[in-house]
Amino acid sequence: MKVVYHASAGPDLTARLAAIPGLDIAICPEDDTARLATLLRDCDILWHVLRRCTADMIATAPKLRLIQKIGVGVNTIDLDAAKARGIAVCNLPGTNAHAVAEMTLALMLAVVRRIPRFDTSLRSGVWTDLALQDGVGELGGRTVGLVGYGAVPRILAPVLTALGCSLLYTARNQVPDAIARFVPLEILLRESDLISLHVPLTDETNHLIDRNALASMKQGAMLINTARGGLVDQAALTDALRIGHLGGAGLDVFDTEPVAPGEALLGLQNVVATPHVAWNTTGTFDRSFELAAENCRRIEAGEALLHRVI
Repeated sequence: MKVVYHASAGPDLTARLAAIPGLDIAICPEDDTARLATLLRDCDILWHVLRRCTADMIATAPKLRLIQKIGVGVNTIDLDAAKARGIAVCNLPGTNAHAVAEMTLALMLAVVRRIPRFDTSLRSGVWTDLALQDGVGELGGRTVGLVGYGAVPRILAPVLTALGCSLLYTARNQVPDAIARFVPLEILLRESDLISLHVPLTDETNHLIDRNALASMKQGAMLINTARGGLVDQAALTDALRIGHLGGAGLDVFDTEPVAPGEALLGLQNVVATPHVAWNTTGTFDRSFELAAENCRRIEAGEALLHRVI
């Protein structure tokens, strides 16, 4: 069975893919469109990561039977085109939850404690920078608002509680065992010192954090986004950070990826940014590849697929 892994892979990841038994896995970097077109012509399974899976790509793959998302969000897959061809689409909920929870916490701490700026200052030869030291805070004692309460917040909430945070959350439905107090979004925005986003990108959630939502947040509040860039109006966020209404942001995701050269957000000192790598750990890959390989076996055997979306 021929599988295309549509993402770049370093030596460690290449070795992990090669060690998966029973599959002929070809690695195709995201920007190698010529190689992708060649591989898709004879491909049975597409292991999709981040680069958009378009209707044109699907049309190029006459043997394609399954698009397996290596991750959770399927907003980057043309689901209508897949459905029209009868191609199954599956995702892997929960496999990256620990990794994303850890990165979310890391971004929170990096923003609150100004870690990147201290690092840059020290490397430039400055031991004591009083301008950076003024106003450095702690997570403990702050109110953290969690937008969504799925797998990642479930891991994150007890850690934040142990650090002394008060937790609010909002979600489509209340969660009976949540370690946080349920409130509507407008109250969460108004009362939280730090807001962290954990919902999928849909028509309903696109620009959920728009200019009005940002304006309703506390003066000096901070925003963390390890979910999807489209949840936030990026231009409005840039303005809110630039004028000082927001105290900082920790961002792993952006409206357009890869981020364009000269993106204004990256020029702001109160922003800590990473290139959509919150999910990217060896643990995530091991858990993901095990389930993805099992779905390959199941589709070959005609068995029900795990975590089927369509």
